[in-house]
Amino acid sequence: MKTKTKVLSLTLLALLLLLGGFVFFKFYFVLGEGVKAGELNQIVYKGWVWKTYEGRLIQSGFKGAKKGGSIQSNEFNFSVVDKAVADSLMRCSGHHVELHYKEYSGYLPWRGLQRYVVDRIVFVAPVSELYTGSEIPVLADE
Repeated sequence: MKTKTKVLSLTLLALLLLLGGFVFFKFYFVLGEGVKAGELNQIVYKGWVWKTYEGRLIQSGFKGAKKGGSIQSNEFNFSVVDKAVADSLMRCSGHHVELHYKEYSGYLPWRGLQRYVVDRIVFVAPVSELYTGSEIPVLADE
């Protein structure tokens, strides 16, 4: 009887550890991080149960559509957890922005509806002040 209880408790412990590891790597482990640049299309505060900040960045260039021969713009859909960052982005709609993001394997409804979570704004400029394309911007520390 004690052997069955011991085996059952060890099995339950192993299953809990596996479940905990799965949840950690699926929802909390940062798979990647980087910076995306483009024109901020929108940032909204929405949700049924958990209200989250959701945004869309339109990146320069085009990619081929999956069907037909049409073209569609490169869109970067993201969520924002920090209210201060979201409030700043709400004042930047239509501007060229560079956003630092973290990528997760899965999304949590209270963190946002996207796997990509923006945690800070790197750069903001009105689209009219951007370089014309013939010159290449050089960073100050290079």
